[in-house]
Amino acid sequence: MQSVALIDYGSGNLRSAEKALRRAAEGLGSPVGIIVTDDPDVVARADRLVLPGVGAFAACMSALSSRDGLIAAMTEATIARGQPFLGICVGMQLLADRGLEFGETPGLGWIAGDVARLTPADPAAKIPHMGWNSLESLAGNPLLAGLGEGSHMYFTHSFAFAPKDPSHVIASVDHAGRFAAAVARDNIMGVQFHPEKSQTQGLRLLANFLETPA
Repeated sequence: MQSVALIDYGSGNLRSAEKALRRAAEGLGSPVGIIVTDDPDVVARADRLVLPGVGAFAACMSALSSRDGLIAAMTEATIARGQPFLGICVGMQLLADRGLEFGETPGLGWIAGDVARLTPADPAAKIPHMGWNSLESLAGNPLLAGLGEGSHMYFTHSFAFAPKDPSHVIASVDHAGRFAAAVARDNIMGVQFHPEKSQTQGLRLLANFLETPA
């Protein structure tokens, strides 16, 4: 049975992410064990890792850093062993070099780029960007298998990740300006939206992640 470490570092939305991962795993051909954990030993040995995140970049990075050995364990599994990793919302943003929310905060630096406040071209566009929106410019990444142009996902955020290498953007979204909805570099993936709140299409994406080749 493959193990999926859903990383618990005090961020919100953990239980809904766990429930969605379990639902996504139900239709797969091989059993999947979802483990909610902040144990570095469990994380380092996991077959797949999911990092959720709700709130401010700096607060989430501080909470993650405060768990002794947790970032080192994530790095061991993801960078050294090459296991698939998925960041959700702020969990995706933490992949960046730095976040520019309430000052400058270093991120994990796994996908080069910055996280900055959304600045819509249309002043009438509301921030936070909240609600359903359509994916655009989908790349042929396994994470997006079965999802087409216009797939609706649920967003809630005021900041967005801008990777330095445009090829790391595998889907975009338009909210009075285009920005990254999903990113990927090798085994490292992230989505700005909440698949656990995105009904059938969100579950499809989570199932794709669970079947991504290691």
